[in-house]
Amino acid sequence: MTQATAHAIDRWGGGTCPFEAGWRKVMMWSFIITDGLLFAGFLASYGYARLLGGGWPDQSQVFSVPYIAAMTFVLISSSATMAAAVQAARDRQRPATIRYILLTAAGGAIFLGMQAFEWEHVIEAGMRLGQNPWGDAAFGAYFFLITGFHGTHVATGLIVLLSTALRSAKGASSPEGVEMAGLYWHFVDLVWVFIFTLFYLV
Repeated sequence: MTQATAHAIDRWGGGTCPFEAGWRKVMMWSFIITDGLLFAGFLASYGYARLLGGGWPDQSQVFSVPYIAAMTFVLISSSATMAAAVQAARDRQRPATIRYILLTAAGGAIFLGMQAFEWEHVIEAGMRLGQNPWGDAAFGAYFFLITGFHGTHVATGLIVLLSTALRSAKGASSPEGVEMAGLYWHFVDLVWVFIFTLFYLV
């Protein structure tokens, strides 16, 4: 048995995952990949429906693109504070870790509030799951499906962030725990970049 083979067997036998990643990180990446494929399927389906649909509305007539860009800026900024929280956790700086996690959660809450206002606007204008006053009814269905599914992820992320902040305050959260919360949050932010580009701009 070669030395490299013996080392590989020893790593797996001891519960060590490839690339020195723990089981939590492997499971989180597995979730991110599968959930990312689900979002990709939604966006691909939207694109296909748009190609086949008639009277697809001009997004600039339905939404305020500067407003959606501001939403995007808020969410992307929260990724920066989340990265700072992860680094602070690695440096064992508990007060800074908690502060940056709470700033990230505040950014997510602001984003959700802005999205709720956007939903209120389009609902008042007459958009429903099977109805769209600006054209093809499928547009409304895809809008509520895609943005609603993403909003659910943001809301779940807020729960994770607040739980992580509370555990950090009690000294019960490890740097790896903060990193797992960060991986999820960065994923949510990255997905929104694709939604913003493919749904609101293209």
